Amino acid sequence: MKEFNLVCPVPREDDARVLLAHGGGGKLTERLIESVFLPAFRNEALAARHDGAVLEIGSQRLAFTTDSYVVRPLVFPGGNIGDLAVFGTVNDLAMCGARPLYLSAGFILEEGLEMATLRLVVESMRAAAARAGVTLVTGDTKVVDKGKGDGIFLNTSGIGVVEAPTPITPASVTPGDTVIISGDLGRHGVAILSVREGLLFDSPITSDAAPLWEPVEALIKAGIPVHCLRDLTRGGLASAMNEIAKTRGVEIRLDEAAIPLEEAVKGACEILGLDPLYVANEGRFAAFVPSAEAGRALEVLHTCEVSRGAVLAGEVVAGVAGLVTLRSRIGGTRVLDMLSGEQLPRIC
Repeated sequence: MKEFNLVCPVPREDDARVLLAHGGGGKLTERLIESVFLPAFRNEALAARHDGAVLEIGSQRLAFTTDSYVVRPLVFPGGNIGDLAVFGTVNDLAMCGARPLYLSAGFILEEGLEMATLRLVVESMRAAAARAGVTLVTGDTKVVDKGKGDGIFLNTSGIGVVEAPTPITPASVTPGDTVIISGDLGRHGVAILSVREGLLFDSPITSDAAPLWEPVEALIKAGIPVHCLRDLTRGGLASAMNEIAKTRGVEIRLDEAAIPLEEAVKGACEILGLDPLYVANEGRFAAFVPSAEAGRALEVLHTCEVSRGAVLAGEVVAGVAGLVTLRSRIGGTRVLDMLSGEQLPRIC
């Protein structure tokens, strides 16, 4: 009789090899950062655990960030790897309260890639950079053997000038802050999955990929005291809230009934067994502002197309340090923890 072995699908956190889940923005990503990268490169800028580093050079405050893109497929409803790379990088700068100015781009191309695909990606990057008001000023190209690169891998780095008068970081989050979400969630991740798996939905679902500096600038110019901003990419809203709650040592309470989801996204997630609060977005962010300023912040955000659907979604309390909870639509409460595994890999 063959021995029966029960195998748990959740990755072991002490595995000696890199897993897909190490890139998913959940527990294993956090463990990788804390056990490998931070000990090797520890410094004040990294310790902020933010979307980019804010550096003082003379009297000027600059924000610097870098990101790599390995999305599969390269083209998806609402965009492709090219505009995704531009928007993702300028958005990381915006989350630091910085006006994006300049980008670099590193192209890792696989032998055999069709030139038409490369031209499409490059043209999309040009258009996205123009839309975001940035200039691509330097770059690099490498080619790897066929079968070793999945078409295109992209790395983009960005520099911007910080215009926020006070630091916008997780360290500035304070009990009494209100959590604002800039719009509906989950569309980017579901759009990727629909193409990857050949799924058709009654209502088309397109990525929400978009530049976010406009609403951030509007908040700054309106004099809203923004404590923290975070774009809701890998790991979605839930992972972003966990990162901030843990870094700042506060509790964050979210209200499920207040979190906007398109009906098509909600239905797709129910069918596929996905939790939309962990699904990646590429044109959505969370803002932490004092509760007394929440109404005015919403008014400002509603003037910008990309944040017209902004809502109040939660609050920060002293509570249990590092805890994130969700009040359900029926009145119960559950803990929103970081994912241990990978809900949907290769989405950015």
